[in-house]
Amino acid sequence: MKILVLNCGSSSVKYKLIDSDNKDVLAEGGVEKIGLSDSFLKFKLPDGSKETITVEMPDHKEAIRQVMKVLTDPEKGVISSFDEIGAVGHRVVHGMEYFNKSVLITPEVIEKVKECYPVAPLHNPANVTGIEAVTELMPNTPQVGVFDTAFHQTMPAKAYMYALPYEDYEKFGIRRYGFHGTSHRYVSRRACEFLGLPYEKQRIITCHIGNGASITAIADGKSIDTSMGLTPTEGLMMGTRVGDIDPGALVYLMESRGTDAQGLQKIINKESGVLGVSGISNDMRDIEAGIAEGNERARLAMDMYEYRILKYIGAYSAVLGGVDVIVFTGGVGENQTGTREQICRKLEYMGVTFDAEANKVRGEEIEISGKDSKVHVVVIPTDEELMIAEDTASIVKG
Repeated sequence: MKILVLNCGSSSVKYKLIDSDNKDVLAEGGVEKIGLSDSFLKFKLPDGSKETITVEMPDHKEAIRQVMKVLTDPEKGVISSFDEIGAVGHRVVHGMEYFNKSVLITPEVIEKVKECYPVAPLHNPANVTGIEAVTELMPNTPQVGVFDTAFHQTMPAKAYMYALPYEDYEKFGIRRYGFHGTSHRYVSRRACEFLGLPYEKQRIITCHIGNGASITAIADGKSIDTSMGLTPTEGLMMGTRVGDIDPGALVYLMESRGTDAQGLQKIINKESGVLGVSGISNDMRDIEAGIAEGNERARLAMDMYEYRILKYIGAYSAVLGGVDVIVFTGGVGENQTGTREQICRKLEYMGVTFDAEANKVRGEEIEISGKDSKVHVVVIPTDEELMIAEDTASIVKG
């Protein structure tokens, strides 16, 4: 079955067309700057080359229409008509407690996703817009929602509850939900397949490290704790997100700057993290270059970034009662060999030995722990789109 996987952001659409039977990626690309005059669609041609088309796309409906136009183009496309698409799978960021697995999209599901708008104001509205656009263009094609938060719904209350008045949980749903669930689910399973280990009998720590970053503790195939919270702002230091911080500091910051809630949101989501500390960039490649030039704030940003990863791994090892497998994934986890080495060298106390030669690999599946290591440490490139395609095909086929 050919599955169209869509990831709709506020001004963008990423897509992949995947054959769920053999896992082949038939086409992929993305639309950026939706709503602006210089919006464009970039995509891979069947021969592997890339092309960009600049075309005005005022909304997501037009963006998805342009994607479908390219997919069915006689020369550039890979299908002859919309009818070849068996289903559409959507990444949906927040499902609160409504969804603990992927679901067939119905009007009732859409209403529940809309109820999550207050906790995911940047993401869920865009996700729904994408669903509605597909409904208009392909009304008879089934659609499936795959939620970032679903995998973490197995967390126990002691892990997901905040120490706020209990009424705030009952009335407003304020608790830890976690994100990147589709990625954590994929890489933890794939790591065990790669290593030849039974997934349901392992203690796994998955490190999805990139511009957005989170770490998850997985016991016997279930998420039992994760670093992100009610929103993706909590946990690790990220590209532009603040991560863990004293909430009293936020109150003090608002009073000191004279800013409101919207202004605070901008500070903690867009101006903090690696960018805020370094003053250079949110891209770790730029930070590495700054360090090479002797920039002390770049060095501080890198030290803080790696320290928090190390701290969460240590905490989750304690929560799990030990660890069998540690997985690195995400843009940094898959490619930044220096960060992987810094982390692994400091895990010797738990029996990790490090293979420096194996660690030279970027963006490939590889075990970077030594043969005598008590813990398997692996790099597994994430593939959320494949996970979404597989879920979608499974649900549609019944």
